[in-house]
Amino acid sequence: MSVLTDTDLESLNQEFEHAPASKVVQWAIETFGSSLTVASSMQDAVLIHLAHAVDPSIDVFFIDTGLHFPETWDTLRAVEERYGITVRVVKKDEQDWKALDPAHCCERAKVEGLDDALVGRAAWLTALKRVDADTRVTVPLVGRDKRGLVKLNPLAAWTDDDVYGYAADHDVPVNPLVAKGYLSIGCAPCTVPVAPGAHPRSGRWAGTDKTECGLHT
Repeated sequence: MSVLTDTDLESLNQEFEHAPASKVVQWAIETFGSSLTVASSMQDAVLIHLAHAVDPSIDVFFIDTGLHFPETWDTLRAVEERYGITVRVVKKDEQDWKALDPAHCCERAKVEGLDDALVGRAAWLTALKRVDADTRVTVPLVGRDKRGLVKLNPLAAWTDDDVYGYAADHDVPVNPLVAKGYLSIGCAPCTVPVAPGAHPRSGRWAGTDKTECGLHT
């Protein structure tokens, strides 16, 4: 595989802008092979479903912060059973979240965990969507992360209705907390149900000015 320049990535981003997510996923798998990995928060398995359809052996990882809801672990087990895979669980050392503010907790448990998860990889797939937050409205289909790895967001142009409609049509596992109003699921201490009509991300770090955990900044 030849090295992809920033110009190459921009051209690909424009090419894929109106392409189906499956085409982006297929290109990624054909281009990067075993050096590609799929990140999942276990809110739903739509991206996993798309990748697994192309390559059933695709690597999928989940960052264990030690603070997840039981339902999130139930979803991970459902994903493993549904697709016949073993999700790669990445975890930093145990910590007392009460002793840390959200910024430092996320840095330690999530960002450092992601760094570990991506060691030896050339590219990764994420389920980022532009509708997720104001900080994500310019999310590209194909780009480069701060490590220099190619970062692909095949669902960038999807809406929440697109995601959950696809999940219903294809029997894709969805975290049961979604049906209870948890529209953006993170760690249990920092996630609450979203009020009717409120932005889906308003249930994360409620009462603070924090909007991102740092994984995608």
